Amino acid sequence: MKLQDMIGLTVFDVENGKQIGKIHDFMVTANWRITGIELEGKGLFSSQVKVVAWDDIVAYGEDAIMIRNQQAVRKTEAREIQHTYLLGPGKLKDLSVLTEEGLMLGHISDVYFDQEMGNNIIGLEISDGFVSDIIEGRKWLPCTEDMSIGENAVMVPPLSEQRLEKAIYSVNG
Repeated sequence: MKLQDMIGLTVFDVENGKQIGKIHDFMVTANWRITGIELEGKGLFSSQVKVVAWDDIVAYGEDAIMIRNQQAVRKTEAREIQHTYLLGPGKLKDLSVLTEEGLMLGHISDVYFDQEMGNNIIGLEISDGFVSDIIEGRKWLPCTEDMSIGENAVMVPPLSEQRLEKAIYSVNG
């Protein structure tokens, strides 16, 4: 499943069947795990965001995310979130992907995780630009322990270019 496909999904409280909000972003760790979701609704002058820990998510699918109850929604300081998928200073989307030899593989366009494997990120969808995406399609790079998230780029091991595969859901089909 791709994180981009889940942005905007409605979050429901299983206990009361109440709509809690919509997914605004995902919180991610440096070791490629999703730790929770951020809900939309941050105040204009507030430094806090509403989050739900991954452990409080009961189920998720194509149409909605189900959480235990409203108590699962907590406020946290936005600056305390190290990495996110879509927004903020530590976002993964559009981050450059570079090999340790200095070869640019492209930019992150999406992040994949396997529902059966829980909250582990299994791969990155990489774009090499609009024209390249149309002609060749986007590429998919499986995540490994030796990949690291830096301030301005994701650093990948040597020979990662050879591990690139055609994206599961590429632009050109």
